[in-house]
Amino acid sequence: MTAAEMKLAEQALIDSGVSVEELMRRAGQGAAQMIWRISADLPTLVLCGPGNNGGDGYVIAQWLFEKGVEVCVAAPLEPTTDAAQHAKSLWCGNTIALADAQPAPQFVDCLFGTGLTRAVGDDWFGHFMRLFAGAKRRVAIDLPTGAESDHGELLNPIGQFDTSIALGAFKPSHFLEPARSKMGNLVGIDIGIEADSDFRILPKPPISVPGSQDHKYSRGLVAVVAGAMTGAAQLTAMAAQKSGAGYVKVFASPGLVSPHPSIVVETVADIPALEQKLSDHRISAIVIGPGLGRDDRAKDLLSAVLAADAPLVLDADALTVAAAQFSDLVNARNAETIATPHAGEFATLMSEDVHHRLEGSRKLAGQSGCNILLKGADTVIVSPDGKASISAQTCPWLSTAGTGDVLAGVIASRLATGTSGYKAACEGQWLHSRAGQLAGAAFTPEMLIDQLPASLQECL
Repeated sequence: MTAAEMKLAEQALIDSGVSVEELMRRAGQGAAQMIWRISADLPTLVLCGPGNNGGDGYVIAQWLFEKGVEVCVAAPLEPTTDAAQHAKSLWCGNTIALADAQPAPQFVDCLFGTGLTRAVGDDWFGHFMRLFAGAKRRVAIDLPTGAESDHGELLNPIGQFDTSIALGAFKPSHFLEPARSKMGNLVGIDIGIEADSDFRILPKPPISVPGSQDHKYSRGLVAVVAGAMTGAAQLTAMAAQKSGAGYVKVFASPGLVSPHPSIVVETVADIPALEQKLSDHRISAIVIGPGLGRDDRAKDLLSAVLAADAPLVLDADALTVAAAQFSDLVNARNAETIATPHAGEFATLMSEDVHHRLEGSRKLAGQSGCNILLKGADTVIVSPDGKASISAQTCPWLSTAGTGDVLAGVIASRLATGTSGYKAACEGQWLHSRAGQLAGAAFTPEMLIDQLPASLQECL
């Protein structure tokens, strides 16, 4: 949940009869129990701010104190909220001024949590980093101090935590870069919040096994339109085949050799020929962009594809070629469209600097009527109606040329089954990330493709 959503959800719980003090008790004791499980009786310094995040810290300190942990609280100011003041009144240990605090083996950050919108001042932050640097284990409560909650921004140059314990619900910045890289292991504490959000962590998708009456067309015919650099289109076709498509064709200029005997390559001599082939009602999904090029022929190929009635995946060069009229071109289509830009392509589509990936993706999806999959270490998937998912799976080895072409093919294979564009993008992203994890270190796109059946198997 965003900071605003979290505030509303907490208020709804309070309106139902749960006191703020009870919510703080649930949050603090739940976090303390998690800390105890992780580090038992490691001597601990709890840094408590003046707000309710600091109040959670006093509850944590008291719970650990009662377990026999050597624990001390450092605070720059007295608590300023009623609930935090109540929590401090129950604290039986020592509280020292922030400037006088000395590092302990374990550092628990309760200075600021959800809702921080500006950098912490140099005086406080200097002491914060001194205590942080002197610890062996560092735990952030809700969010690390210096991390904004909704967009993944770092308001201060913070270090790497070992664990971040989210209270009530995860926040977008737990999964958005660059904040995500500072979180360490993520743990969630339930405090009774029950509310819906349009933003979710991408789950492992349940995928059905083909039925006894299925055949190659009912499982989906994927058409890959090749351009100037045919190797990319070949990777896309192989990925579509190994992630569940029943039939894969590549439409290409004369001379292209099939990447595998089971993938059909059909020669397209000119644009009218391509238009004729794309009118085949059996085509379930089209992919264009990988290796397309940006010349006049590429523009003509893209125009023919955009005019086709089948669901479409737009990737790579297709996005650059279409950028100037992207929203108009996609809105004019009669079938669902998925666009899969990386950060540079996304900035071109938006014609502006994009500071917030989630908000920017929602804006573009709403304007264009297109499902947007914004690639990166924190891949965001957004539907035109504002639903959003973020991939919690990471694989740094996916930063390899050709892996984006593979992703386009995986998404197309899911789109060809008849599922919605948003769902297909979510399923494709999960399968792609999981295949990367299974492939190990320093893999090639072909090695990634070989792991797609194993990734798919986990979802059956």
